[in-house]
Amino acid sequence: MERRIAILGCGNLGTAILNGLLAKGVPAQHLSASRRNPEALVPFKNKGVLISSSNKDLVADADIILLGLKPYNMEAVLREIMPSLDPQKHILVSLAAGYTLSQMQEILGTDFSLYRAMPNTAADVASSLTCICSNQDHPAKDEQIDQIFKAIGETVFINENLMDAATVLGACGIAYVLRFMRAMVQGGIQIGFDAKTANTIVNQTVKGAAELLIQRKNHPEYEIDKVTTPKGCTIAGLNEMEHNGFSSALIKGIVSSHDALN
Repeated sequence: MERRIAILGCGNLGTAILNGLLAKGVPAQHLSASRRNPEALVPFKNKGVLISSSNKDLVADADIILLGLKPYNMEAVLREIMPSLDPQKHILVSLAAGYTLSQMQEILGTDFSLYRAMPNTAADVASSLTCICSNQDHPAKDEQIDQIFKAIGETVFINENLMDAATVLGACGIAYVLRFMRAMVQGGIQIGFDAKTANTIVNQTVKGAAELLIQRKNHPEYEIDKVTTPKGCTIAGLNEMEHNGFSSALIKGIVSSHDALN
């Protein structure tokens, strides 16, 4: 990747992206990052990444600008950097949940190539699922943005009207899965395991279940059917969970999170 990338507002997600890009072999001199307190980015400075507290200082030399900002800061920063932007050169990518492409266009106009991307916190271990949308159809630019986020996991391009849903299913979804795992650990302790052993079993079991679906591309029920036997302990447990509203509670939680965004 030869294009220069600047990350404005480089917090936890931005540092995960920086780590991913460096691990993929992107030269440090092609990367820059800003943060209100740049001291937190010193480890990247020591690797050769340009670090600054000024957004404007980084924009002119960048080709792709990742906006790792809170939604309420987006307008102010866009107006701050706008005099340094060139629609023939710069691609802007917002990581702000709920901040639309049309809101960006109201400030910048319609000439810029604009993207929204929604990674999740698994970016920190290069296992994110990042949903991406754009205001234009440009395969070459799509590929450049795709390469950036493939450095921290997998990607999928979607329509912008699904970005709120992507936030819930992909980003909030991490918390749902972790809460489910916590409950499994608690159950494991109650039936006899110490907490450390229960954690180990649950973590690998969930990882294995995900890999089954990813690699075999089967429906979850297909894999469930392999585990359930007549009058067996698995179906007894599953049915008890369903009697207590397991699937219904999860679906209602997803819908409630989506409603909270609107």
